[in-house]
Amino acid sequence: MSIRLHHIIVIFFLVSCPLLTYTQEEESSELFLEEYTDEFQENFFEALKQKSIQNYDKAINLFLSCKQLEPGNEVIDYQLAKTHFLDKQYVQAQEYAIQTLTTKPTDFWYLENMVNIMEKQNSPFEVVKERIPFENRKLQENLALIYFKKKRYKDALEVLEGLGSTAFAEELSIKIQDSLDHDQRKARPIQKNQETVSEDNPVDGYKAQMEKLLAEKAYPKLENMAKDALEAYPLQPYFHYAYGAALNGLSNPSKSIEVLEGALDYLFDDDQLANKIYQELSDAFNAIGNPTKANEYLNKIKSGL
Repeated sequence: MSIRLHHIIVIFFLVSCPLLTYTQEEESSELFLEEYTDEFQENFFEALKQKSIQNYDKAINLFLSCKQLEPGNEVIDYQLAKTHFLDKQYVQAQEYAIQTLTTKPTDFWYLENMVNIMEKQNSPFEVVKERIPFENRKLQENLALIYFKKKRYKDALEVLEGLGSTAFAEELSIKIQDSLDHDQRKARPIQKNQETVSEDNPVDGYKAQMEKLLAEKAYPKLENMAKDALEAYPLQPYFHYAYGAALNGLSNPSKSIEVLEGALDYLFDDDQLANKIYQELSDAFNAIGNPTKANEYLNKIKSGL
């Protein structure tokens, strides 16, 4: 993806709280759309506005105008898929979602959107497998992660079986089994086990560097390191936390909320890390002007840790 499309993707995460975040969405977009034509920018901003107030027909028409100006822009295809989905036009949403995955099969959010669309239609994912680059291993890993987040453990295990014996498959299989057994077993002393890990463990190495960057408030470096770590170890909740904290530090609270709420799906029996995530979520919700949700997360923080 070009740099300008990489930048514009930030806008995706601002749509989750449309009425509260349209102003932030518009301000963030201004910088990233500088290279586009005035007509494209005007249509895009107006489409976001209409989408935020649930005027989906108008938003779709405006996104289609953007698509005529930038036919190969998968960001617009993603927005069309999302808007059709919100308007309960699932067949149309499915077609645009397929286009986004064909263009960029490794994108987690594009795939999650596709899964959501298929769920709403009560259709199995197999219906679209032949129309997307399903052979892409990163896509399959993302699909297993999405099923894990949705607690569709059987489906996740089936995907992992197709991946064969890999470190990713083994780690996620353990996480799934932990989830299945969690209510029937006593919590394992995870913190104590972590303290005995060898110093040359790469996960510990990443974590130590991230803690240093957090203390220094070196958020650009932290963001890059966290993204690299998540590529290698997508199941580590601390890396999701560090990524979310970096986004908060870079004044991108809406995307931070997406990342941090996702981090909770991977968290088991680690109250100290949970407290850090709740604090960052509280800060992020305050930043977008939602004090009710901010206080909700503050109240989740356990004292004495």
